[in-house]
Amino acid sequence: MSAVFNSQSELEERLARPSTALVADLAGGTGDLVVLGAGGKMGPSLCRLARRGLDAAGRTGDRVYAVSRWSDRATAAALAADGVEPVAFDLLGDGDLAGLPDAADVVFMVGAKFGTASAPYLAWVVNAVLPAAVARRYPTARIAAFSTGNVYPMVPVGTGGCVETDPTGPLGDYAMSCLGREQVFAHAAATRDTPVAVLRLNYAVDLRYGVLADIGHAVLAGEPVDVTTGHVNVVWQGYANEVALRALGHASTDVFTLNLTGPETAPVRRIAARMGERLGRPVGYTGEEASTALLNDATRCHALFGYPDVALGTLIDWQADWLAAGLPTSGKPTKFAVRDGRF
Repeated sequence: MSAVFNSQSELEERLARPSTALVADLAGGTGDLVVLGAGGKMGPSLCRLARRGLDAAGRTGDRVYAVSRWSDRATAAALAADGVEPVAFDLLGDGDLAGLPDAADVVFMVGAKFGTASAPYLAWVVNAVLPAAVARRYPTARIAAFSTGNVYPMVPVGTGGCVETDPTGPLGDYAMSCLGREQVFAHAAATRDTPVAVLRLNYAVDLRYGVLADIGHAVLAGEPVDVTTGHVNVVWQGYANEVALRALGHASTDVFTLNLTGPETAPVRRIAARMGERLGRPVGYTGEEASTALLNDATRCHALFGYPDVALGTLIDWQADWLAAGLPTSGKPTKFAVRDGRF
């Protein structure tokens, strides 16, 4: 079977296709969009999706600003060629955020996760202190802020995962500081009437990184797949980006909170087995499935925005084909199997 993607540019093109529903939602808005943390794993594709969506909605005069330090000049140049305006800005080092562009809408994608076990102060500064400065800079903008499913406790696999109204129970500085981020934006909503949407994302898949890439790398290398954390949620990154942009229309002073992931409680063992079949490799396992896992129930998300447009089985096949073709990966594992909150 021929591969669906033969290059990163083909993958980026697929990620940047706006749906009819997204275009319709964007047509109801006005003003510029600022994406903070646009240089991360999801940022460039979200910016391209936003630019294409705005153009299709007739909002060609509204600008998309992609804010990052932009140490990767090539990515910034590629975004500029696609009509996105890169803004080089050190959100931590520059201190005063007055130099950021004005905007009607803000997507907050900045976060610190890996390495925070040894430097917990970094998690708190990036995940909780910086949002306070951003909220002060954009008091009247609609803000869609990415959070994480890690703010919930691990739950029995049979429950189907936590829903938005369940009690939080963050484990470790990363998860606690992400809950801090949520509360900082909630404070802005309560004290400045800033409309806020919080997106508790649990494992986006983009083929260059993600849970499926982690499992696929192990299978391809002939290494045993650890099934101790035996179940996961994953979702196509294109869908996650689209929901983030559409969620701006639901931002509220009451704080619109949304679990963002796929519909399946996916068994790691079965993912690995299907990956092995696709790659033509035997699969070995280590560990025994724990009775609990970090799982989110995204029923509310799917009711509002529809099911993800790429099914789990298709994602697994795409991931296997990508790895078999030797296409680039980020080299940044998700560490989805970590159970003590230390990243």
